[in-house]
Amino acid sequence: MPYALFSNNDRLSKAYPTEADVWKIARRSGLVVDAVSDEETAHPRPVLDNDYEIKPCQAEPNEDPARNKAEAERDAKLELEWAS
Repeated sequence: MPYALFSNNDRLSKAYPTEADVWKIARRSGLVVDAVSDEETAHPRPVLDNDYEIKPCQAEPNEDPARNKAEAERDAKLELEWAS
């Protein structure tokens, strides 16, 4: 089952093969922050900002989650090359 980024039950991203793929996209987009609780002061944990959620979803007709992942990885590589 593919996953996507949601806000208030509205799908905001393309569908990706795994939840981990969506976390990577969200982190690159600046939507992940480190949260610290009193018990975890030494080890902050990543959370999604602004009540975003990653949830399972149905891919849109003619949408290929694997292709979406490959395109996102290619775009991230291009961004690194431009930054160099």
